[in-house]
Amino acid sequence: MVNLKGLSAFPITPSSRDGQVDAGALRALLEPLIAAKVDSIGLLGSTGSYPYFSRDERRRAVQAAAALADGKTPILVGVGALRTDDAVRLAQDARDVGAAAGLLAPVSYTPLTDDEVFEHFQTVARESKLPICIYDNPGTTHFRFTPALIGRLSHVEGIIAVKSPALDASALAGHVAELRAVVPGGFSLGYSADWNCTEALLAGGETWYSVLAGIFPKVCLDIVRAVASGDAARARQLDARLQPVWQLLKTFSSLRVVYAIANLRGICAAEPPRPILPLPPDAQKKVGEALAAIDIG
Repeated sequence: MVNLKGLSAFPITPSSRDGQVDAGALRALLEPLIAAKVDSIGLLGSTGSYPYFSRDERRRAVQAAAALADGKTPILVGVGALRTDDAVRLAQDARDVGAAAGLLAPVSYTPLTDDEVFEHFQTVARESKLPICIYDNPGTTHFRFTPALIGRLSHVEGIIAVKSPALDASALAGHVAELRAVVPGGFSLGYSADWNCTEALLAGGETWYSVLAGIFPKVCLDIVRAVASGDAARARQLDARLQPVWQLLKTFSSLRVVYAIANLRGICAAEPPRPILPLPPDAQKKVGEALAAIDIG
């Protein structure tokens, strides 16, 4: 079974205006991640715009990524859907074409109860036979996992990890401890929200689910390795260097900023899925200036 630890890099999913995945552009994004030896790739996460793609296109994206990774880098795939049966099918598709695990968010229109979310996750894990990472992303799903619900789900066969939004530094150690008290040994506690993730790792988080690593893996790997070696000062120094980028992500949203970076750096030509619009020229200029100032990548 896949062990989700270290750095999980989350790239965008380049596509045409009509929602067809650009497999060539996706490979151009993934090749540097595999070469850098990230610990896993988070394909079709929120940065990868998973809700905006059809089942067929999501399968195409996983096929392209799995073929490129060729077993060297585990692929974690977003399998969230409004309906439980659709999420099951997406997880089965991902498993069948080479995904190592699924990233499942409680996507909903009608607000869900804890019992509904538990049944949803239990069903997807049982019927897909794909290891599942809980995706706690209240900013998009408007559902927040309590430690009690995470603890309950962590004892379901096939549910192996959680991806939580990283809190401010002062609250992180308490959050890690609260979760560790209710989950079994071997269950991975990971965090997103890049600007807080260095502190999340230093507080005991095991995985950084990173948007920036989806386009600049090396500096993020340097932070993860500094933490792993016990060099908190080095990790914080690297993190401080990235403050201009963290501010951009918070101001304009991670998704829009990473699309701008991909285009500015000539990695691929891509626009976010409509109705999301590319950053306006003045914001793109700020992105370019921030990258130049810190000489990243």
